[in-house]
This record gives sequence, C-alpha cells and structure tokens, in this order.
Amino acid sequence: MLGEAEVATAMDAVLLARLQFAFTLMFHYLFPPVTIGLGVLLVVMEGMYLKTRDLHYEAMAKFWTKVFAVTFAMGVATGIVMEFQFGTNWATYSRFVGDVFGSALAAEGIFAFFLESGFLAVLVFGWDRVSPGMHFFATVMVALGSMFSAVWIVVANSWQQTPAGFHIVGVGSAARAEITDFWAMVFNPSSVERLVHVLLGAFIVGAFVVLSVSAFYLLKGRHLEFARRSFTIALVVAALASLAEVVSGDSQARTLATTQPAKLAAFEGLYRTTPGGTRLTVMGFPDTAEERVRGEIAIPGLLSYLVWGDWNKPVQGLDRVPRADWPPVALPFQTYHVMVGLGFVFGALTLVALVMRWRGTLFEARWLLWTFVFAVAGPFAANELGWVAAEVGRQPWVVYGLLRTLDATSKSVSAGQVLASLVMFGVIYALLFAVYVFVLNDKIQHGPDEPAAPPAATTGRELLAAAGSLAGRRGESLTSTGGAAGRAGRE
Repeated sequence: MLGEAEVATAMDAVLLARLQFAFTLMFHYLFPPVTIGLGVLLVVMEGMYLKTRDLHYEAMAKFWTKVFAVTFAMGVATGIVMEFQFGTNWATYSRFVGDVFGSALAAEGIFAFFLESGFLAVLVFGWDRVSPGMHFFATVMVALGSMFSAVWIVVANSWQQTPAGFHIVGVGSAARAEITDFWAMVFNPSSVERLVHVLLGAFIVGAFVVLSVSAFYLLKGRHLEFARRSFTIALVVAALASLAEVVSGDSQARTLATTQPAKLAAFEGLYRTTPGGTRLTVMGFPDTAEERVRGEIAIPGLLSYLVWGDWNKPVQGLDRVPRADWPPVALPFQTYHVMVGLGFVFGALTLVALVMRWRGTLFEARWLLWTFVFAVAGPFAANELGWVAAEVGRQPWVVYGLLRTLDATSKSVSAGQVLASLVMFGVIYALLFAVYVFVLNDKIQHGPDEPAAPPAATTGRELLAAAGSLAGRRGESLTSTGGAAGRAGRE
C-alpha cells in the first residue's frame, strides 16, 4: 500500500501532467480551427474568382492564403509537442488505448495530413505556376485535408468519451483495449455529433478572423473593396455556422443524457434527480458541499423538454452516480454556460449584421464594425471553453468507465520532471506565439496586394494607328543606321 506521502506525490504528478497536457493542447487548439475555417472561405473566394474572373477575388484569396500558411505552420509545430506527451507522461494510458488510437492517428496521417500538406505548396506558391483550375483544385484538397484531420482526431477523442467496437485484452496494469469492429469504433455513439460541433466551431473561428481584419480595414479606410467583399463572404458563413451550431449543441446535449449522464448533470449543476420536469439552469454558482446552485436562475421543466421532448420526464442527477465517479461540477458548469452564451451572441450579432448589410447600412455603422474587430476573441474562447467542459466533465475517467485518470500516468515520471517540462514548454510557446503575432500583424498591416488592372480593350482604328507609328519608328531607325554607316566609311 502507498503511504500518504507517496499518494500525495502521485497526485501532484497526475495534476501537473494534466495541467501540462491542457496547456499544450489549448495552445495548439488556437490554430487548427483557423485553418479549417479559412480553408472553407478560401474555396469560396477562389471559386468566386473562377466564376467571375474578378481580380479582387483573386487578391482576396492570395491574402488569406498567406494567413492560412502562417497559421498552418504554427499548428504543425505545436501539435507534435502535444502528441509526445502520450509517451512521456501518459504511458499507462498509451498502452491501454494504443491499438485504438494507432489506427485513428494512422488514418489521419495517410488521409488527412499528407493530403493537406501535399497540396499546400501548390496553394501557397502555385499562383503563377499552375492553371487557375488546378490551383482551385489544390485549394479544395487543402481544405478537405484540414477537415479530414479533424475527423480522425475527433474520432479518437470521442472513443474516450463513448467507447465502442472493442474488447479488453490482459488484466491489471497490462490491460489494453483492442479493436473488434473498426467502423463501430469510428462511428461510436458521440463521434458524428461531436465532429459536426467541432467543424462548425472552426468555421465560426475562421469567419470571425476574416470579419475582424476586414472591419479593421473598413474603419481605417484602407483596401475598401477588398474589405467589403471579404466581410460579406465571411458574414454569411459565420451566420449560417452560428445558427447550425445551436442546433448541433442541442443534439449533442440529448446524446449526453444517455451516454454520459454525470457530465450533463455537472453541466447543469443537477445534484439531485427530482420528480417531474427538470429545470434548465441559465446561470448560478454550484456549491458541491451543499449540493445546490447558489443564485440560480432556471427555467422549470425546460431541460426535460430539450432532452426528452417531455416537460415532465426527469433528467438524471448526480445522486444516481456513485460519489467516487462524480466529475468536478463548478468548472464544467461555468465553462459550458459561457460557451453556450457566446454561441447565442454569435448568432444574434451576425443576424443583425446581415440585416444591416441587406439594407446597405452595415459599413457605415462604425460601432458594429468595432464590435467585430474585437469579437474575434469570442469564438476562440468558446472553442477552448467547450473543450474544458467536455474533458473536465468526463473526469474521473480518461477513458469513460474503463480507465481512471489517476491510473493513466507514467509511474516513473516524477512531479519535478513534469513541472520542469511544463515551464520549458511555457517559455518556448511564449516565444512561438510572439513570432506568430509579429508575422501575422506584419501581413495585416501590409494588407492585400491591389489587383492588377485588366488589359484595356483595343479598337481596330487604334490597332492601325499603332501599326503606322511602329512602321515610322522602324524607318527612322533604318535611316539613322544607314547615315551612321556612311559616316563611318568616310572616316
């Protein structure tokens, strides 16, 4: 048996390993949503260029391609560090899930990363080297590659939330999950809904990045035609994705009620299962010691209706779960509610902007443009908060119902070693982020290159006049040459 000192040391190592993984993943997750969202917008922008041959769309696509490339490089660099932690800090976890994650991550490398990175060079450097059609094809492939990458990462993470298509081989510390049905593993009970939610969140992030920069240009009176068109395209994407995200979130919450009821109870601060309809908590402050939500504002029966379609059917509370299996409540509760609130703000903001764009008053509303300049922080925060809510709400399990987080770490790694590496990553990531902000700011301050003026149409009379002028110049040239030769001979 471990003594109190050994248990405390192990807990410190587990806590630090969790903090390190959370820090590196949350930093990494700043970048993939931008590339996924920008990839879709690049397809739209370049498609508009191919359809209209309007050089403003070409300039637009070239500018946002530069932002995409810088962000893609940051995503790759930070993602590699994150994955190394599976082997350093989480050896037991890696052994347990290795057979499952191996296939998913291999699929990501083959079907997603190679596709995305293979066409990236054509996207970035191929504007004057391949035909417009071929370049558009490369843009589509890069956009699909970024989404395929999300597919396999979400599949792997969703399997941890709702394991399926496997059996357990071995016992004790040597136990591991082994796939018995690959497609059951891929389409586990939460993977599709989580994937839709993640992709829509990425579309919102990418669109708000474009909205923020475009609004900044409009307010400063720079690159006005570029800014108006970029803003309009991004606004439509942001509005559609924001509305779809509300529907996706509702569907995902209904799935939680049957697959992870303890997590849903934590999200809602639902400590007790009450007879009749279950209230939907709008806001409050959970108090686990007293098992209640202080300062609660709630709508009676609404959670029952949203989950079951029945105002009077109760939703399971934490009292139906063994106390040892309770997740933390305060952090998932608050992060979940802030994420949901931000989602409704995105929908309302983009709908107001769409109405004003339709009426032709949007670009004169400076207050709204300033709102969009700073609103870009909201989608990033919502993505991060959603991840925190999902992962903390799954505790104390790292693989739901199968492997506890406390048992998943590397037993030979000490708390001091994890702390040292955490500090090192903090310094390196701070430097990387400073470089990223500097490069990105430089590109934004420079702005898009102005589209080249198309060649003017020339009439037949203008062609004849040009030909006569050219012939005259040739005659003068010949006369001058002959005179010069004669003078040379006399000399």
